[in-house]
Amino acid sequence: MNILKTVLLNLLTLVIITSSACQHEEIHFETEFPDQETFTQYGTPFQNVPETEDIIMYEVNPLVFSSQGNLNGVMERLDEIKALGVNVVWLMPIHPIGEERGIGSPYSIKDFYGINPAYGTLEDLRKLVQEAHSRDMAVIMDLVANHTSWDNPWITKNRSWYEQNEQGEIKFPQNWTDVAQLDYTNPSLREEMKKVMEYWVLEANIDGYRCDYADGVPVDFWTEAISSLRSIPDREIIMFAEGAEKSLFNADFDMIFGWNFYHRLKNVFTEERSANGIFQAHNEDYSNLREGAHFLRFTTNHDDNGWDATPLEIFGGSKGALTAYATTVFMGGVPMMYNGQEIDVPDQIPFFFPKTYTIDWSINPDVFEKYSEINRLRNQNPALRKGELKRLSESDDVISFTRTLGEDVFFLVFNLRDRNSNFLIPEEISQMDWTTIYGDDGSFGNETLELSGFEFRVYKSLSN
Repeated sequence: MNILKTVLLNLLTLVIITSSACQHEEIHFETEFPDQETFTQYGTPFQNVPETEDIIMYEVNPLVFSSQGNLNGVMERLDEIKALGVNVVWLMPIHPIGEERGIGSPYSIKDFYGINPAYGTLEDLRKLVQEAHSRDMAVIMDLVANHTSWDNPWITKNRSWYEQNEQGEIKFPQNWTDVAQLDYTNPSLREEMKKVMEYWVLEANIDGYRCDYADGVPVDFWTEAISSLRSIPDREIIMFAEGAEKSLFNADFDMIFGWNFYHRLKNVFTEERSANGIFQAHNEDYSNLREGAHFLRFTTNHDDNGWDATPLEIFGGSKGALTAYATTVFMGGVPMMYNGQEIDVPDQIPFFFPKTYTIDWSINPDVFEKYSEINRLRNQNPALRKGELKRLSESDDVISFTRTLGEDVFFLVFNLRDRNSNFLIPEEISQMDWTTIYGDDGSFGNETLELSGFEFRVYKSLSN
């Protein structure tokens, strides 16, 4: 039975108080869980959580984000994140890190109910969330449901919550020897993990989760847990799975990682593969997909940046990285940025402890403005994020398409090569009147457009 539905029948209190500390009304309702402390709704649930198709997400690595390397350091730059056009902030894991067999990974969780002292306190997190909400941005946290650290108290208190071999030794997932594999055939583990998820939504007023290695956890658990979260009164929940299986959408995840699209896009730049593969990847992703489900589109994240290379290296420099990002923004799905991408940080960014790196936010302000402009275009024009996509090009070097919503029609063309490329203008485009809203103005009087290396343009129809 759904836990929240049961406990809400036994609701103990529902009061509205005014908090002088936070200077806003807080709705408090207390929920008693079996053998569990009382959870309290802190603050006022955020009422402007964006629809999935309207999200622009920003991944924050608190360790490197500021010289302090903590939550307050993130809070101090919320205005800059907002200026990028972002409306959802994703915090990488903020929990205490395991030391036994540990390698400094924040994905080795020692206490699911705690905050890493290096990052601050629960009050610091609450303040960060409150400040983000005041800027009309939602906040989601990383949830590592597949495994724990070896010194997590669950191992000694609830050993049956872990997968074990015939000798009774706890297993580790894949080749990740620093963490211990949880066993989701155990009903009490399932209940506890659902409580963990409910705790941060209630006690810190966060707006959902990015679920690490979601493919490693049974889909039926996610179905139960997401249903439980969505039953919390007066709030919307964002659920984002780091997974490749479309079956995760059956559990009511809003989005999953778009690795297929990313690798096709990367191959176009690094291996000179045909640009047509990008359309193929998009169609594979969105075939037989339920309404409202989306793929996250990105050109970098903490894993790819930390282990592979920077966007500058992968996509051929600053101009190529910007064009690759714009492709993810306008072709459909949910675009995401990783901290530092918007200023062309030239280094691979570490995310393991101890702290060895800090992003230098003083570099490349002109690049920041370019990324902000792309995001503003998407935010200001609904057709560019939810309009019908129609493919135009058959070129190995150039992709082009229209996006149409109602009377608004946009024509977009991207040169994905670091050299001049010619684009044959389709008759249906040449016969319409257009105005340039991004990039150099291009005449449609000729049969072709000549695009410089990594150039892209966005036009809006004047015909309607």
